[in-house]
Amino acid sequence: MDNCEDLIPEYLNFIRGVVDSEDLPLNISREMLQQNKILKVIRKNLVKKCLELFEELSEDSENYKKFYEQFSKNLKLGIHEDSQNRKKLSDLLRYQTSASGDEVASLKDYVARMKENQKQIYYITGETKDQVANSSFVERVKKRGFEVIYMTEPIDEYVVQQLKDYDGKTLVSVTKEGLELPEDEEEKKKREEDKVKFENLCKVMKDILDKKVEKVIVSNRLVDSPCCIVTSQYGWTANMERIMKAQALRDTSTMGYMAAKKHLEINPDHSIVETLRQKADADKNDKAVKDLVNLLFETSLLSSGFTLEEPQVHAARIHRMIKLGLGIEDEDEVATGDDVKAGDIPVAEGEAEDASRMEEVD
Repeated sequence: MDNCEDLIPEYLNFIRGVVDSEDLPLNISREMLQQNKILKVIRKNLVKKCLELFEELSEDSENYKKFYEQFSKNLKLGIHEDSQNRKKLSDLLRYQTSASGDEVASLKDYVARMKENQKQIYYITGETKDQVANSSFVERVKKRGFEVIYMTEPIDEYVVQQLKDYDGKTLVSVTKEGLELPEDEEEKKKREEDKVKFENLCKVMKDILDKKVEKVIVSNRLVDSPCCIVTSQYGWTANMERIMKAQALRDTSTMGYMAAKKHLEINPDHSIVETLRQKADADKNDKAVKDLVNLLFETSLLSSGFTLEEPQVHAARIHRMIKLGLGIEDEDEVATGDDVKAGDIPVAEGEAEDASRMEEVD
């Protein structure tokens, strides 16, 4: 058999060997042989044997590291395709985390290090470790002392679609809505107060951004950043949207309804957001408020991993800010008649003499 699809699954296509079986009948045609039930038994035993070898190899960290560097994508493909062996394959996965440093850790190691009040496994997907480690999404999670798994390969997006939980703990993306962190009564009270305090600003920002976002809410995940863009629970993440856009043969019809539904979350403790709230309360139609909201939204898109639909508009806003900072007047702003002061209007000679006589009479 040149093509052994019936003997071994696709994700184990790097395995090479000879299968010796006394049970296979050889006096029949190839077509009948391929339908033989004994092939299914052989396939099952081959997969079982491979997983046992991988598990044995994982006990030697140095050798397993070399193996994992070469064939990690195959194991992750197995998570996506092989539902029967998903649990065994998930034990073989290794990721860098916020607590592992330069080393990699298994999901079992992560669960062993979890805090007593932690009920979920937190992860973030992205392009590189540096990008996800410095992301605004992990600010509060890391500040609270919770570990975050860094998933930096495109296939990881497909892994987490199938691997919903591990050892009874749910996997939760920190870039999606509904992130719940353990809170005490004081923190809950402050969050409720912030919701009321910034309710008007959220409404103003939603009106300005209109269909660009589904909603604007007060965030519980930000520490240093003023705002971020999170996605809905069941839509694509920003990273998944980037991956799908990069597909050469992608189906553009799915991009509409599968594209990430964006929610803007604002940081109530940030000075920019607080000042913006004061400006919006004073005059919600202020042009400066509209410009600042749009600029914050576009900057959040970039920092959250999205691409801008109109990068030239964002560039123009940045250029205006640079001019403002350098004290350069915009060339397009030409002084109109209303802008000219009364003292700047030239006076005819005759009118000047009449004016001086009037002053003498007075």
